[in-house]
Amino acid sequence: MNKKILLAAGMVFALAGCGNNSDAPAEKADTSAKTSNIEVNKEGYPIVDDQIEMSMIAPGLGINEWNDMDFIKDYEDKTNIKLDITTPPQSEFKTKLNLAFASGDIPDIIYAGGPNTLNAAAEVDYGSQGLLAPLEDLIPEYAPNFNKLMEENPEIKKSITTTDGHIYALPYITEGPTSKWVMGPIWYNGEWLKALNVEQLPETTEEFKELMLRFKNEDPNGNGEADEIPISDVNFSGLRPWFLPAFGIKGWGPFEKDGKVSYSFTDPGFRGYLEYMHDLYAEGIIDQEIFSQSKEQLQAKGQENKVGVFQEWFSYFITGREEADAVNDPMFAPLTSDYQKTPLMPIGPGIKRGSFAISSKNPSVEASLRWVDTFYTKDGFDYLYYGPEGSFWTWNEDKTAKEYSEAAQNSDDPEKYRGFVTPSYGITVPAYSVPLDPIGGEKENPFNDFIEKETEEKILANGEQIFPLTYLTNEENEEVSDITVELETYMKENEAQFINGSKEINDQTWQEYIDTMNKIGAERLIEIYQAAYDRWKAIK
Repeated sequence: MNKKILLAAGMVFALAGCGNNSDAPAEKADTSAKTSNIEVNKEGYPIVDDQIEMSMIAPGLGINEWNDMDFIKDYEDKTNIKLDITTPPQSEFKTKLNLAFASGDIPDIIYAGGPNTLNAAAEVDYGSQGLLAPLEDLIPEYAPNFNKLMEENPEIKKSITTTDGHIYALPYITEGPTSKWVMGPIWYNGEWLKALNVEQLPETTEEFKELMLRFKNEDPNGNGEADEIPISDVNFSGLRPWFLPAFGIKGWGPFEKDGKVSYSFTDPGFRGYLEYMHDLYAEGIIDQEIFSQSKEQLQAKGQENKVGVFQEWFSYFITGREEADAVNDPMFAPLTSDYQKTPLMPIGPGIKRGSFAISSKNPSVEASLRWVDTFYTKDGFDYLYYGPEGSFWTWNEDKTAKEYSEAAQNSDDPEKYRGFVTPSYGITVPAYSVPLDPIGGEKENPFNDFIEKETEEKILANGEQIFPLTYLTNEENEEVSDITVELETYMKENEAQFINGSKEINDQTWQEYIDTMNKIGAERLIEIYQAAYDRWKAIK
């Protein structure tokens, strides 16, 4: 494990999709802050003098039972709060949580729900029913670390305050070079660039096409065969978010520009994107199997050095090369076109909602807030991420740097062993994720410096958030949910047909496409999100 922790932690932070907003409570329910008779210490440990027990539900990874983790046991001893933890597999977590809400048998704490399980719609729905405890009145007193973050960055509070003015869940907040990535970037095959003596990356869509033709025709992998695939992906899922900005579209779904909301897949720039991609596909630049291949097939091509441009978290996930060699694979730079005259890249908010919620039947909301507040500091995140001393790590002789524990060293995979010690492994834990010193004191790593530099120059310097984290009402959520599924299904069908040429792109077919999208509800979707944006903008 030689990757800096800021990168490893950042990998769990992909864009969660646009949120929703409103300005009126959906239902009449008692959502006032509840206080308990349990005495809670506002500073230090233990959190409570007399031990209390709470139930928790969290997504399991199948590495170790949470109640057996050294971190959980150590933190129970510190806090005097004993947890009865249920950990269904990640694939079943959402279903199990929904069943708990439906039955009324809700655990006291919902941990690491994240926006894919305890999403914005669920927060509004369950909160308005009085099933989740409102936290905003208790945060200043019992979660001072998190409250400080909100004071320093008002966007946090705006992003987690629901339609009725309550905060029902705390987020995962992250810093570091990868924290603003909406997903893994696109990468160039550096060996191919070197073989063709390419010293400057394309800056326009035309320049990019010219380079891709060179990739196709000039044997950059040097095997004497015409087997190069300039661009490959799986169903355009990785390429689409990074190419759309070249046509004036910030990203997937609703996006905001100068206060006006548009929908990516009916925007005029989307036609330009389709025409451009069809041109590349017709020229044999885009993998002809892009709509049929699996991720494993793409990786096999990459490891055979047959792919020139591809999307992944890091390039070596596709090429199979060593991390040290990946510094030679430059990140895709933003392209401009007639649709977009200045470089544009999508960035995320650095906030992932729904990571920690407290049910209204919790015996002490105050104690639960104190329990989680620790992790909204650097020291607290360090403790959560690495676990207690002696399990995954120990101090070196002069106590200036952490080293792997004997158990971690003897394991087949030290990083996976960390997931045996602490729950902060591959899930969106409620925390303030900041760059940490890596185990072994390897504070300098050329790959991490490379990622930071590429991100700053290519993404952050040209970045705009696609759409703010907002909330919709229950009624709007129901309407949007039905519309969105049908819109995206129809879009993907037509995208494939327009790009592979089975459907010609012309004024008539484009108008038919737009008319059908609007009939499904694209215009209504824009209306809803415009109202949501306006309400979000009005929050002080």
